[in-house]
Amino acid sequence: MEMGSKIRLGVIGLGVMGAEMLDVAQRHPRFEVVVAADPSEQAVERARAAHPGPAYVGDPEELLARHALDAVYIASPPATHAHYAVRAMKAGLAVFAEKPLAVDLAEGEEMVTVAAATGTVNALNFVMSDRGAALAVAEALRTGQAGTVRGVELRFTFPEWPRSFQESAGWVAGRAQGGFLREVASHYLFLTDRLLGPLSPVHTHVTYGAAAEDTAHGLFLAGDVPVTLSGHVAAGPETYEWTLYGSDRSYRITDWSRLWHGDHRDWTPVDLAEPRGSEHTRLSEFARAMRGEETTLADFADGLRVQHLVEHFHRHRTP
Repeated sequence: MEMGSKIRLGVIGLGVMGAEMLDVAQRHPRFEVVVAADPSEQAVERARAAHPGPAYVGDPEELLARHALDAVYIASPPATHAHYAVRAMKAGLAVFAEKPLAVDLAEGEEMVTVAAATGTVNALNFVMSDRGAALAVAEALRTGQAGTVRGVELRFTFPEWPRSFQESAGWVAGRAQGGFLREVASHYLFLTDRLLGPLSPVHTHVTYGAAAEDTAHGLFLAGDVPVTLSGHVAAGPETYEWTLYGSDRSYRITDWSRLWHGDHRDWTPVDLAEPRGSEHTRLSEFARAMRGEETTLADFADGLRVQHLVEHFHRHRTP
């Protein structure tokens, strides 16, 4: 794309993330939101009231067929990602999609295959791709501050699922597309994959409540480094914790963006110079990708590796 031209963007899905990205893109100097689509009339009317400039349609197929675009952002339920992404890529459009990549592994593999065949820009919105805490840990590993990595631990607790801000998205609560493994753990599995290399499942166990999973335990290997995951929907404070244990120094990310380092005595908070990372910064990275520049964003191939890890829980569940 020409340096000065705005990227003509279509937004598919106007739920929590779609509405947020629409708002961010409307204010971003590199983007022009041309059209947004959602089958919910209420979602469309809320978006139109906040941002009357773009066109709005109920059918994403109309968005793809009838509007001149450079890129699409996909925030519809996961089971629809592959259909819209493949159509867009075959039409020559760049695609920025929400995670998970897909739910069906064959559809995720198709997305990666089509992306490679068409050469179109493709990206997945993993928040840990540019969070300051994640970048700081990557730098610590690069410079050897951690010493030998002994292991990684992921811990999550949710007093309720879905979380209150997602209650309107019914699919988030369901086993077919939702659950905390796809919605939350995927971000941290991506981070581990990026820092330590591809993970191989050793053992996964999951139990289900009325809808999505209520417990999950897993062991993976990154080379010879053990990676453990435990998650619960249970009484207690909402917890998001990722810890890398090193022989010389350990690192812990809590609540998505707070970084701590641990010596042989205690955990110490780290003041971060890097930006926190946001939808704005990742949209900026997407614009960079469309100019052919290197970016921090995950691509569909990254997303497929994470999808295999997450779906391993569901394919190997205990009856």
